[in-house]
Amino acid sequence: DSVLQVLAMVQRRGGELGGEAAELGRVAGEQEAALRSLIGAAPAAPARDAADGADLRPLLTALASPTVTVSTPATEVRLPAGTAGEIEAAVAAALDNVRRHCDGARAWVLVEDGPGEVTVSVRDDGPGMPAGRLEEAAAGGRLGVAQSIRGRVAELGGTVAITSAEGEGTEIEMTVPRA
Repeated sequence: DSVLQVLAMVQRRGGELGGEAAELGRVAGEQEAALRSLIGAAPAAPARDAADGADLRPLLTALASPTVTVSTPATEVRLPAGTAGEIEAAVAAALDNVRRHCDGARAWVLVEDGPGEVTVSVRDDGPGMPAGRLEEAAAGGRLGVAQSIRGRVAELGGTVAITSAEGEGTEIEMTVPRA
């Protein structure tokens, strides 16, 4: 599972950086798809036609693991393809933070499909964060949450709410408009 996650991360970061890194990202994406098909874990291919959009569900269920539970509606959660991809990347970044900072914690991803918006929540049972921790990290030049989660969602016209307290885990709620 971690190899697939690394390939997905290289694909995302390569696209963000551009240039030669974009080519490396493209190749990593191809290798991720090939590896998923070899192990039989390939998610249903989402429609990536800009006019048709993409179903968010298979993008997020591909992030499930023994420590990550993903819950989605039974019916398609169709969004513009770019929006679905950015939400997937933001959720992957949130889960990466859980793995990096909350050793052994479990995480839950919940997708809520509203009439004009889609909300995705990522909750963990880790140690939580003391008040002001995110601001302190940003002031120190560590912009992971600011760029990889808040920045992505803001560019989509959405909002991010982060709730955390020491000893109580963390919840990141991302809401984006449907169009």
